[in-house]
Amino acid sequence: MDPVHMAQRLGSGLLSFPVTHFDADGAFLEDPYRAHCAWMLEHELSGLFAAGGTGEFFSLTPAEVAQVVAAAVEVADGRLPVISGCGYGTAIATGIARDAEKAGADGLLLLPPYLVGSKQEGLAAHIDAVCKATGLGVIVYNRDNAVVDDETLAGLCDRNPNLVGYKDGVGDIELMTRIYARMGDRLTYIGGLPTAETFAVPYLTMGVTTYSSAIFNFMPEWALAFYKAVRADDRVTVMNQLRDFVLPYISLRNQGRGYAVSIVKAGMRIVGRDSGPVRSPLTDLSAAEDAQLRALIERASPQALAEAA
Repeated sequence: MDPVHMAQRLGSGLLSFPVTHFDADGAFLEDPYRAHCAWMLEHELSGLFAAGGTGEFFSLTPAEVAQVVAAAVEVADGRLPVISGCGYGTAIATGIARDAEKAGADGLLLLPPYLVGSKQEGLAAHIDAVCKATGLGVIVYNRDNAVVDDETLAGLCDRNPNLVGYKDGVGDIELMTRIYARMGDRLTYIGGLPTAETFAVPYLTMGVTTYSSAIFNFMPEWALAFYKAVRADDRVTVMNQLRDFVLPYISLRNQGRGYAVSIVKAGMRIVGRDSGPVRSPLTDLSAAEDAQLRALIERASPQALAEAA
């Protein structure tokens, strides 16, 4: 899929970031992962992000990233774009980019470099190198130590036709407005703040037509219904779901550091789709926290628990 077409597809609907399945010793379980991707694709999606943040990209080796992506590509079978996580320092990131292209991915989600901060010139050189290492469409993930401003992003787009997406994980409304005002339809814009449902309505008014839903992993029908309510400007439904599920979910997630992935894997266990533990240094939810999450799921999506039974 060419980069422009890929980006247009992503912007047309909801995106999902499958978790990565591990056994008790932390080894990748390919067959259950494939089965989970296939189950997700039974529902309406516009893009599958393999080995992304929810997929614990930060805990995978580059070889494992390629293995995870290849599995997702085979399951997707061309039905929708498969985007590979990509990141770390420039030398590693360009290698992951080339491996993802060989594995059949349609694009890259470029996560922040490992640990270090840098000036705009350094970030630009890093992103340039990844874009030039591959013919795949590249989506820049603006967050943490990798926040490019509108001027830097415009220059990158001028130099790299395959830079086709911008994912915001910062929540800086002024910066987002500056970027959209400057770049317009040149990019596809993706909401990427943790539990992106919280920000979906205000971001839609700024041209962000889609977002990544980690909740889709264990409550796909709920996630799709919420997204459709956002796109339909059904503020009553959106606010009810924020109040009844999303905000309590966020409060539970915030009870432990690093729980953004852990709570998703807990949700999968609760609905009968166990994906194994998170890899260290992350930790799983406690039994008491699992019980709190179960109560939230039961109230928001009783059908998910009924299917598990």
